[in-house]
Amino acid sequence: MKNKNSKAAEKKPLPRILKNKWYLYMTEFFAGMSVMAVELGASRLLAPYFSSSQIVWTIIIGTIMIAMALGNIYGGRSADKNPDTDKLYGRILIAAVWIAAVPFIGKLAIAGIAGLLVVTINTNFLIWAAFITCMVVFVYPLFLLGTVTPSLVKYTVDSLDDSGRTVGTLGAANTIGSIIGTFVPTFISIPAVGTAVTFLIFAGIMLVIGLVYFISSKRGAAKTAIASVLFIVCCFASPSMGFAFWEKGLTYEGESVYNYLQVKDDDENTYLSTNVLFGVQSVYVKSGELSDMYYDYAMAAPLMTESPDTADILVLGMGTGTYAKQCLRYFSGAKAEGVEIDEKITDLAHKYFELPEDIKVTTYDGRAFLAACDKKYDVIMVDAYQDITIPFQMSSVEFFTLVKDHLNEGGVMVVNMNMRSESADGINGCLADTISSVFDNVVTVDVEYSTNRELFATNSDEFMDRFEANTAALKQEDLRRMMQIVRPELEPYTAGDHILTDDKAPVELLGMKVIDDIIQDELVYYKEAFKEKGIKGLLE
Repeated sequence: MKNKNSKAAEKKPLPRILKNKWYLYMTEFFAGMSVMAVELGASRLLAPYFSSSQIVWTIIIGTIMIAMALGNIYGGRSADKNPDTDKLYGRILIAAVWIAAVPFIGKLAIAGIAGLLVVTINTNFLIWAAFITCMVVFVYPLFLLGTVTPSLVKYTVDSLDDSGRTVGTLGAANTIGSIIGTFVPTFISIPAVGTAVTFLIFAGIMLVIGLVYFISSKRGAAKTAIASVLFIVCCFASPSMGFAFWEKGLTYEGESVYNYLQVKDDDENTYLSTNVLFGVQSVYVKSGELSDMYYDYAMAAPLMTESPDTADILVLGMGTGTYAKQCLRYFSGAKAEGVEIDEKITDLAHKYFELPEDIKVTTYDGRAFLAACDKKYDVIMVDAYQDITIPFQMSSVEFFTLVKDHLNEGGVMVVNMNMRSESADGINGCLADTISSVFDNVVTVDVEYSTNRELFATNSDEFMDRFEANTAALKQEDLRRMMQIVRPELEPYTAGDHILTDDKAPVELLGMKVIDDIIQDELVYYKEAFKEKGIKGLLE
């Protein structure tokens, strides 16, 4: 006679829909697809707040692997203890609803977690915020999806004779689903309909998997009804909340393959931001005057060449064309073109920033463009950022050597270095050391009232004499005044030995360290307000 434990361990008869195992394989296929889609969606949900750096990706992948591992353990033990397919498909329904709610609850969680961390931590703000957000928002639904594979193994393996083939088929279904779940969000759904709807699409697929199971089995009516209603609510709530949901009157908010994109407009300027929390990436001054940003300081580069009015200028990281337009306005015979990897930014530049159609913009990676291009320029501006991080391939000796090879004799490279720091081994120190190993002459100037530093590099020994002579000859009074501000602040750079190469360029770690310092400086006000008035002080 069997005891209760052995009876509990026996498989219950599978519902008719699962008898030929194809539905089990489909479940595995779509579960694998959804896991990868959620992982990619997580990166896009976090990027506008915490960047899309390798550090953030590491946090996402790490927390998801933790969730999946715990789910595998629980799913296997649960299937052995009580092999009831109702429980598996019930978990799938819960995961589907949770994933559908992620774009809504995730943004609220980010705001709440950031507010909490403001008053509780002193270092590594972005890392802690990204990690805790992942744990709160993504671990539970992916834990539930992690239970799918071991449970399905229990339900599909009939004997040891076919166990290898069956488990192999399940693994193949999961892998193929994962492949599709990797490509579809990146190349189709996120660019076409955005992150929120992408979450809803894959949540809807898992919801259908669960609903078909319960409806065909003629049970679980309450579960299916509740899950359906909650999913419908999420379909309205999730897409309605923007990334910067506290901002009112945005001109545009959207996404591309590469970036979160936000356009703000006021009476004087139009701004482009690719990150919710950190600053402005491009600006259009409606009056046509100087921008009062780092672009004005970078105008010194053409003046360091032999003939600014005939300068041929290339901008790597064109953005909306602020620098190119300024150069063409102040140097009447100059020519300018740009390289911008994000085609949607170029579209916004034409729509909102009045980028002229006759300014050529190539949609390409800056380094790959130089590698394929034979043309040489008088000025090359390097202003390539992905949200707030520097692409590592555009920070190395090999890259700056490529830039030098594309400069005419006497040509000048100007590099916008954001996240200014005084540390010799910080991100800007490493970049300047690297550039100094390639160019004979390097000078820098800090941009007033910002965290930017402009670096000018050339092999010409006459560049400062040319700068002074060309500045004195300027007819535009506003640009001459600007250059008179820049000239006394230009400092020759004394190089160190912190050289970045293609093999070793930890720009994200270096950049995150500087960002953390900047954040801590900004949070002093909020910490003091909290100390004096508590939560009320933060809200005020």
